Amino acid sequence: MSENQNVYQLQNLSCTNCAAKFEKNIREIPTVEDVKLNFGASKITVAGEASIEQLERAGSFDGIRVYPEKQRIIEKKDPFWKKRENQTTFVSLLFLIFGYISSVQVGEEHAMTIGLFALAILIGGFSLFKEGFKNLATLQFDMTTLMTIAVIGAAAIGEWGEGAVVVFLFAISEALETYSMDKARNSIRSLMDIAPNTAIIRRGAQELEVDVDDIQIGDIMVIKPGQKLAMDGEVAKGASSINQAAITGESVPVHKAIGDEVFAGTLNEEGALEVRVTKKSEDTTIAKIIHLVEEAQAERAPSQQFVDKFAKYYTPAILVISMLVAVLPPLLFGGEWSEWIYRGLAVLVVGCPCALVISTPVAIVTAIGNAARNGVLIKGGIHLEETGRLNVIAFDKTGTLTQGTPEVTDIISLSDMSVDEVLETAASIEKLSQHPLASAILRKAEKSNINLTEVENFQSITGKGAKAEIHNQTYYIGSPNLFTETLKMSSDIQKEVEALQAVGKTVMLLGSRDEVKGYIAVADQIRSSSSTIIQKLYDLGIQKTVMLTGDNQLAANAIGKQLNLTDVKSDLMPEDKLATIKSLREQFGKVAMVGDGVNDAPALASSTVGIAMGGAGTDTALETADIALMADDLNKLPYTIGLSRKTLKIIYQNVAFALGLKVLALLLIIPGWLTLWMAIFADMGATLIVVLNSLRLMKSRY
Repeated sequence: MSENQNVYQLQNLSCTNCAAKFEKNIREIPTVEDVKLNFGASKITVAGEASIEQLERAGSFDGIRVYPEKQRIIEKKDPFWKKRENQTTFVSLLFLIFGYISSVQVGEEHAMTIGLFALAILIGGFSLFKEGFKNLATLQFDMTTLMTIAVIGAAAIGEWGEGAVVVFLFAISEALETYSMDKARNSIRSLMDIAPNTAIIRRGAQELEVDVDDIQIGDIMVIKPGQKLAMDGEVAKGASSINQAAITGESVPVHKAIGDEVFAGTLNEEGALEVRVTKKSEDTTIAKIIHLVEEAQAERAPSQQFVDKFAKYYTPAILVISMLVAVLPPLLFGGEWSEWIYRGLAVLVVGCPCALVISTPVAIVTAIGNAARNGVLIKGGIHLEETGRLNVIAFDKTGTLTQGTPEVTDIISLSDMSVDEVLETAASIEKLSQHPLASAILRKAEKSNINLTEVENFQSITGKGAKAEIHNQTYYIGSPNLFTETLKMSSDIQKEVEALQAVGKTVMLLGSRDEVKGYIAVADQIRSSSSTIIQKLYDLGIQKTVMLTGDNQLAANAIGKQLNLTDVKSDLMPEDKLATIKSLREQFGKVAMVGDGVNDAPALASSTVGIAMGGAGTDTALETADIALMADDLNKLPYTIGLSRKTLKIIYQNVAFALGLKVLALLLIIPGWLTLWMAIFADMGATLIVVLNSLRLMKSRY
């Protein structure tokens, strides 16, 4: 698309067929370069020049209203009976009933009976015929074309009552499709309503209520207990518990104090807070989530692409079959023309692809909306479907299966140094180190009130540890490899180290060139829920779970055994993780990688589905992953896979049911058992069942 493009919100976009026609009409505007319609989110992006009046004229056939993207629309919730199309359908039903009463009283051939049925057809099918005749004139064959031919044909052979029933049931079918998409779209609308449109801002000595679009970065937002936050920011004053369920899906409120990040749409539960705004309204986490969800709903899933392609050839094929059914038996076998024309019309009606066309998008839109409300951002129907087909899940260890904050578990002296002296010496050297385990030793020293000593001639030993001078004595701290390769370490100490590694601990040795003075064991604590989550994944049909870590083999195996993982890959560099993911894909097909979205970006990108932990506030996770678990909570993983598997199942059920019912109905037409009204009733029933089946995903809570 070109740079000159505008995004608009749409109202009254009722069906996929109407959406395709609306898009086509806009493309025909000479000044429009390109157009992309998002049916799920009810939005359109137009490249080039087009006024709102031109766009609304392009959608006038369906009463489509167009608004700028940022304009807030207060939707009028009209009662069902106040909608014009429903009123005409109701009036059509009344004339239909009067027509059947008249047929009993004065006969089917009576002028009054035919008149009543004709009125039912004209009133209920006016918009249908208007569209159908336009399509016939331009040789466009869609659902309205099929229905128009069927109703006119029924009237032509004297089946006025059947024609009136077809018009009424088709109107009901269209209303069902509109209702179902509105229900599915509500999943996005509910996200849009999470954050308030105004906030109390302190400027100088004044507190003003300001629209979110006018709030500047750096403004101080005042939030009282029980209020929702309107903007992202960081706490500048006060402390409170914040309910972040709307963003992250976490049910337990999170304590926030000065310096902590907070998100628009979250609820302040107890204390008063002052928050410094850090992002504009269009850049807040909830705004990004809404944008990404809308993009996800625009992306066609593989099954939807198949259905769309199938429907493209299916509709003309049905038209040809119906003509052959109507013409061949009378021409070749002396059949009754009226009887076989009637059967041909029944083929047209039963062939209407409403249920088939809606079978996939309504399921995808509903599932993605449900996931977003539960703190899981799925960035497209394709990722939703691929997640439903996963065989293997690979996990980064640190911060995913473990808490990501290693803690000191053991401090042992092997010399005349006391335990406190071992910790003091180790922490004094590690103060200058960049090693991830250094922070654990420093935290332990701080908790133990150890005063650190100044060190001289600090030198990092890449991949092994560090050395420095304290009181003119050179000390080394690092992995057992440092001591086995260049320094002295007895076999007894080697055995102690291996025993600790065997239970998942990482050992840092402290010593001089001549002897080992002591050691500190550090362990990254396993998340309490990890074991249960792994079992849930097996229950959902995942065949293999693999942990990828840079840890040594003994420590990695200990964690793998504790969590009942099927495989552990240890001593891995980032490029090794990438190679492992590629190898797993070759062996097992569909493979997901679960990581933090930063260090694991190459592995996330090369997996079938990249799943990032803790997406809230992390732009990298939102951008690099196919799925972001907004909370730092692995419990959302079984929910996501369960939802994806259920969505796939529902799509298959919908497509199978929609096609199966067509085949059955077509078979019933051959002996003449299927009437016109039964054909449209079968189609309407299929649409209803497909819609209700898809809407089950709204309540899915794995």
